[in-house]
Amino acid sequence: MADARKDVGGRLSTLRAAMVIMRRDFTAILFSRSFLFFLLGPLFPVLVGVMAGSIGSHINQGGERAVLGIAMTARDAHAMIAAARVLAPHTNGDLPDFVVVKQLRPGERFDAPGALKEGAGNLAAIVSGTPANPVLTGPAATISGWAGELSLIAAQAIGHGATSFPPIKLAATVTSHTDIHHGQILTAQAGQTLLFLLTMLLAGMVLSNLVEEKSNKIIEVLAAAIPMDAVFLGKLFAMLGMSLVGICVWAAAGEALILTMGDALPSLQEPAVGWPLFIGLGVLYFAMGYLLLGSLFLAIGSLAATVREVQTLSMPVTMMQLLIFFFASYAMAKPGSAVELLAAIIPLSSPFAMLARAAVSPALWPHVLALCWQMACVALFVRVGAAVFRTRVMQSGGAAGRSARRGGFGRHKRLRA
Repeated sequence: MADARKDVGGRLSTLRAAMVIMRRDFTAILFSRSFLFFLLGPLFPVLVGVMAGSIGSHINQGGERAVLGIAMTARDAHAMIAAARVLAPHTNGDLPDFVVVKQLRPGERFDAPGALKEGAGNLAAIVSGTPANPVLTGPAATISGWAGELSLIAAQAIGHGATSFPPIKLAATVTSHTDIHHGQILTAQAGQTLLFLLTMLLAGMVLSNLVEEKSNKIIEVLAAAIPMDAVFLGKLFAMLGMSLVGICVWAAAGEALILTMGDALPSLQEPAVGWPLFIGLGVLYFAMGYLLLGSLFLAIGSLAATVREVQTLSMPVTMMQLLIFFFASYAMAKPGSAVELLAAIIPLSSPFAMLARAAVSPALWPHVLALCWQMACVALFVRVGAAVFRTRVMQSGGAAGRSARRGGFGRHKRLRA
C-alpha cells in the first residue's frame, strides 16, 4: 500500500515536509553547544534596556507636569492662586501649578480622596480646607515634599507674609490616578523595549542559519528531496520554537533573580489588563512580530550568497527595526490619535503598539482585532517570502545546480524505493 504521507511524485506533502525540517533544525540547534553560549547573549541587551528605561523615565518627567487641585470657596481658591503667582518669580519655578477642582459653598464638604481616584485631569494631589487651615490630600511620597511651599503660599494668601506660616495637614492616600497612569506608561515602555530586544536578538539567527546552509550546499540537498516552500516554513517555525525555549530559560533566570534580590529590584505598575493577560499578549505579539520579521529575513537571506553579503544586508534591516521601535514608542505618547492608529495598522509596528496599549487600556476587543490582522499579515508575508525564497534559492545554483537537484531527486526516490 502506498504511503499516505506521499504525494503522487513520491515526495512528502508540504506540511509534513515542513514538520520534518522544523524538527531537524529545532533539534540540531537546541542540542548544540553554541546554543548554551547563545543563552548568555541577552546580558548586553538587558543593559541597553535598563538605559532605555531610564531615558524614558526622564522624558516622562520632563514632558508631563503634575498639578495640585484646589477645592475651596471661590474667595479662598482665588487667593491661593493669586498668592502662587506672586511668589512664583521669586522661587525659580519650584512652586506647583494649581487648578480649581471645585468651588465650594460655605460649609460644604468635599471628598478629596474620591476625586483623586476618579482622576479628573492631571491631578497629583488636592488642597482643601481654608488658607488658614489647609489640608493636602495625595500620595504620602508626593505631598510630604510640597508641605513647605504650600505653607508659604497659604501665608501669602491670608496676608501674613513671612511672619506666620499655617501648618499643613497631610492626608495621605494610597495612590492617585496620575501615579497609576505614569506607572502604566513605564510598564508599557518596559514591555516595548523587551519585545524589541528579544525580536532583534532572535530573528537575526534566521539569516545566519540560512546562509550557512547555502554555503555548505545543504539547501541543494533539501531542494532535491522536499518542496522549497516546506523548507521555508520549517526553518521559520523551528526558529520560533527555539526562540520560545530561550525566552523560557531567560524568564526562569529572571524569576530567580527576583526571588533572590526581592525589594532591591524596581517594581512596575500592574498593567491595565492585569499581569497574566499582559504576559500572554506579550507572547502572542512576540510570535507575530517574529514570524513577520523572520519571513522577511528568510527572503533577504535567499538573496545573499556569502556571510559578507549578509553583513551588508543586516545594517538596513537593523535600522528598519530601530525606526519601527521608535515609531511605536512615539505613537504610545499620542493615545487616541491617528499616529497610534497607524502604528497599530502597520504590520511590523503593530505588535509593539498593541502591547503598549495593553498596559494603559483595559479594553480587550482591540487586541482581538489586532491579532486577527497580524495573523493575516503573517500569512501574506510567509506566502510572498516563500515565493521569493523558492525563486532565489532555485536559481542560486544555475543550470548545473538545477541539474544536480534533478539528479539528487532521482537518487532520493531510488533510495526510498
